[in-house]
Amino acid sequence: MSEKIRVSEIFGPTIQGEGAVIGVPTVFVRTGGCDFRCSWCDSLHAVDQEYRHMWAPMSAQAVLDEVQKLANEEPLMITLSGGNPAIQPLGGLIDHGHAQGYTFGMETQGSVVKDWFAKLDMLVLSPKPPSSGMETDWDVLARCVEQEAAQTVLKIVVFDEVDFAYAREVAGRFPDLPIYLQPGNHTPPTPEDDDAEVDIEGIDERMRWLVDQVIEVKWYSARVLPQLHVMLWGNKRGI
Repeated sequence: MSEKIRVSEIFGPTIQGEGAVIGVPTVFVRTGGCDFRCSWCDSLHAVDQEYRHMWAPMSAQAVLDEVQKLANEEPLMITLSGGNPAIQPLGGLIDHGHAQGYTFGMETQGSVVKDWFAKLDMLVLSPKPPSSGMETDWDVLARCVEQEAAQTVLKIVVFDEVDFAYAREVAGRFPDLPIYLQPGNHTPPTPEDDDAEVDIEGIDERMRWLVDQVIEVKWYSARVLPQLHVMLWGNKRGI
């Protein structure tokens, strides 16, 4: 565990706001740095190099110590987020946390493969749709799936018809994986202002549209979920 992890923030306990473990109590470890620059990124403070000075290099032990302090030493799920947490050396943290009774979930776009993915209790692969401005390397994404975490699921953010078609393509390529669809956030926060008013009405409208699309094509294996944390707290950080 000698390698340093670049940490943007550690906060909680709170609940997971989206995806397969929505509503589950968790502490977030948000790492700094990302190999993508999505047009609608909601965590630029953990992505853009402009904010690198805010990222603390921490040992795995120091990260776990902070999690244990926040959780009052009660084992719960640790959510590894970013940025792209896959670019950080997290294998030692996972080993040490497991030894203390913690479980680990991680979300990544599937652009980087690490052998320690196999140690995760929940791997959420969230390849970015066309609205992000990014491209998917299907071979790398497939290699992420092949790492065989205890549970692997897909989560796709959908803004429009093109994104919906992309989500269908992802599901077709990985038919054995559960897939979660999430309406995009119209008003992502900026690092300078995470308290900007959220267009909840617009998000709700997109959610209803997404449900209609799923039902129309009889895509009954898909699960459509909101971002619960946005509904409850807007774009505030550290919630």
